[in-house]
Amino acid sequence: MVEKKKNTDDAYGQLLLAQHRSGEKLNEIIEREDDFIATGSVEGQYFSEYKNWPQAEKQAIRHAEGRILDVGCGAGRHSLHLQDKGLDVTAIDNSPGAIKVCKARGVKKAMLRRVEDVTKFRDASFDTIIMMGNNFGLFGDPQRARKLLKEFRRITPPDGLIIAGTLNPYGTKNPEHLRYHRFNRARGRMPGQITFRVRFGSFVGAWFDYLFVSPSELETILDGSGWRVEKLYGDTNARYFALIIKDKL
Repeated sequence: MVEKKKNTDDAYGQLLLAQHRSGEKLNEIIEREDDFIATGSVEGQYFSEYKNWPQAEKQAIRHAEGRILDVGCGAGRHSLHLQDKGLDVTAIDNSPGAIKVCKARGVKKAMLRRVEDVTKFRDASFDTIIMMGNNFGLFGDPQRARKLLKEFRRITPPDGLIIAGTLNPYGTKNPEHLRYHRFNRARGRMPGQITFRVRFGSFVGAWFDYLFVSPSELETILDGSGWRVEKLYGDTNARYFALIIKDKL
């Protein structure tokens, strides 16, 4: 008899723990709600060193300064890089496995917190908030993004900064992705709003929403939030990073 997959809210964390323990380059499997299956990352990406990062990622993170909040820290590669530069970094992730790996790798401040838990931080706690990889997607949908962006404004000083990575969902010709865009539009969602879960080995994670946006959609979401795009790095038809600064409300 074939054993059924084990359900867990932390299949992603199991991936990171397995890679940390073995040293192998691994990646997760992404299962979208429409049954589309794909690998979710380049093998070993969550542990890659600064020298191997894409140029746009290097350019974007150079703007990080002061007290840093790393939202969706994963295995801690960005936190460790900034910590090594002498910066005060707080890393948060909703994955217990990710936080275990961060601590094991030397991240000094690693907390098990969801992005919604930024409400627990005091006013002006951080100078820079980073959402690297494609972690602008952690906002999930535009309404939640605007709500949390106001919290980001509260926990940063007047010259606070967000550095966020995302993926332009329209830079594809894949018919399955285009079909999913149409499916989203038909039910009143943004085309780049995806519902998926992570699989790794025998582990199956919980379903959650993730949001990919074009540069123009990014600006629309930021409008009225007290933030605005200062600069973009990378291929805006594919993966890119946004330098986001405070604006007048």
